[in-house]
Amino acid sequence: MTEYTETLINLGYIIASIFFILGIKMLGKPETARRGNLVSSLGMLLAVISAMFECCLDYSWVFSGLLIGSLIGVIAAYTVKMTAMPQLVALLNGFGGIASLLVGWENFHGQPDSNIYIRIAVLLAVLIGGVAFSGSLIAYGKLAGRIPGRSIVFKKQLILNAAILGLILLCGALFVYNPTAIYAYPAFILIVLSALALGVLGVNPIGGADMPVVIALLNSYSGLAACAAGFIILNNVLIVAGSMVGASGLVLTGIMCKAMNRSLGNVLFSGLQTGAGTADTKKVLGEPKPVSPEDAYFILEAAGSVVFVPGYGMAVAQAQHAVRELGELLEKNGAEVRYAIHPVAGRMPGHMNVLLAEANVMYEQLYEMDDVNPIMETVDVCIVIGANDVVNPSAKEVESSPIYGMPIIDAEMAKTVLVLKRSMAAGFSGVDNPLFVRENTRMLFGDAKSTVQQLVAEFKES
Repeated sequence: MTEYTETLINLGYIIASIFFILGIKMLGKPETARRGNLVSSLGMLLAVISAMFECCLDYSWVFSGLLIGSLIGVIAAYTVKMTAMPQLVALLNGFGGIASLLVGWENFHGQPDSNIYIRIAVLLAVLIGGVAFSGSLIAYGKLAGRIPGRSIVFKKQLILNAAILGLILLCGALFVYNPTAIYAYPAFILIVLSALALGVLGVNPIGGADMPVVIALLNSYSGLAACAAGFIILNNVLIVAGSMVGASGLVLTGIMCKAMNRSLGNVLFSGLQTGAGTADTKKVLGEPKPVSPEDAYFILEAAGSVVFVPGYGMAVAQAQHAVRELGELLEKNGAEVRYAIHPVAGRMPGHMNVLLAEANVMYEQLYEMDDVNPIMETVDVCIVIGANDVVNPSAKEVESSPIYGMPIIDAEMAKTVLVLKRSMAAGFSGVDNPLFVRENTRMLFGDAKSTVQQLVAEFKES
């Protein structure tokens, strides 16, 4: 490789890194998010091309990988529904983890005489990548409903986890000390298997209501594993990109924990500490007050201020477009319309924001929980669409509740609460919601999209 070519490759890496930074910055604002995604994608393409010219003699493998990966990405973008986006994100986190693990595994065979710093990077890539991969698969299973979403624990699981971690440290020390010894490869395989087991045992005890935190944390793991892989192959852009993903994932994890008024340790180990594995399913006292779409129309028609509180049920029903149309009709009728977004509504961070942006809801109408709660007492009608845990008063009133202490949107403070749900079933955390039987609450049962469309029809006919 000539000095001129090496300079161009390094320049490509620098430009790619700048694209990554600019792309992440653009993702922070809805009006620039699409452009930020494109800029980051161009940065990754430039990084791949630079890496190809640095180390590849046969470009057919690289182009084949680009073609297959791009095809899978396009198919996923067009076919995966918004309701399935959280589990897709979980899978992508897992793919990043297993890629880093495989890079470390390849280095074990390709460079057995690497220096101690590279061996430590291999250990970290395999450990973090393995945990990210298997943990992401469990998160995918919980989000997709393929395995129970509740906390799954068994007796002495903490002891088993500690034993596995101790085994990893022991095998890691043997591998780092002498990677060419006869015991090195069995020790390495034990590290791989133990890391995969630790990911499963680490995510299984985490209940469904904490999935937004888990998704953010696993995203951070995949970034940190990629950073370690960058040190293994001495690739600066991979180190930069991995560090950015790891750091941003940790920041987002902190934001999610703050939104739930819980520490990360409480999220990760509360199921293990209690050994419960089940949520408090005590039934609330009272009877719901169902209304028809016609009755709900008269309530809304007289409202001067309306707040929508979207939840996962809105995503399942694909009702966001109908909700936006109803909001526009309410505004034409003279009502002030807001959308209150809880940080952990849905199954991943920002889930509701993405859905409403897809329906072209104005960003100025989206309010964070802390901004809308102080004015909730002045709101005429609060429309809860498929949300449950994020408006559950038990979080403030019942100390024995699994969600006690989690900040919620104070929907019960509105003059009238209109709840759109299919049934009285509990939320993802398995906790019943006393809001549904409050005196100022009216239940509008049925599919959210169909129900909202009926309300829209009532306004258009009037």
